[in-house]
Amino acid sequence: MSSKEHKEKIWSLIKKIRIGMLVTEDGEHLRARPMHVVQDHYDGTLWFITSRSSEKSHEVSQDNKVCITFSDHGDDIHVSMSGRARLTQDKALIDKFWTPLAGAWFEKGKEDPDVALLEVKIDMGEHWKADSNKAFQLFQMAKASLTGGTPEVGENEKFG
Repeated sequence: MSSKEHKEKIWSLIKKIRIGMLVTEDGEHLRARPMHVVQDHYDGTLWFITSRSSEKSHEVSQDNKVCITFSDHGDDIHVSMSGRARLTQDKALIDKFWTPLAGAWFEKGKEDPDVALLEVKIDMGEHWKADSNKAFQLFQMAKASLTGGTPEVGENEKFG
C-alpha cells in the first residue's frame, strides 16, 4: 500500500479530472465506461454512485477485479489504478456522497431503490506526469531515439 503522502499525491493528480474510465470484465470481454469520483479526498478507496441494476454492478458481482484510469491530456497527467470493487446500498454512505449531479440519473433521488455506491479499494497503480511542454517532450523522444536512451519527459511512479 502507498503512504499517506503518496495518497495525497494521487489525489492531487486526479481531483481535477474526477471522471475515470472504469474497466470491468463481463466474462468474455473487458469493458470500460466513464465514472465520476464522488469523494473529496483519497485514502486508498475510490467511491462512485451507480445503479444497482447496471451491467457494471452485475459484472463486479461476478469478478470484482477492476481498473480505473484517469487522464488529463492538457496537463499530461495519466493515472491507472487496479483494485477490488464491491457494491453497497449503505444509506449513510449514500447520504455522505450524494450530489445533485447524481440526482439526474435517479428519478426518485437518493431514495431510489436502485441507487448504490461502488467502492473500489485500490491495490496498486501507476502514474505519469510530464514536467515540460510538448516541444521539449518531442525533443527528448527524438534524442532518445537517436542515442538509444530513454526520454526524460517527466515523472513516472508505480505504487501498491
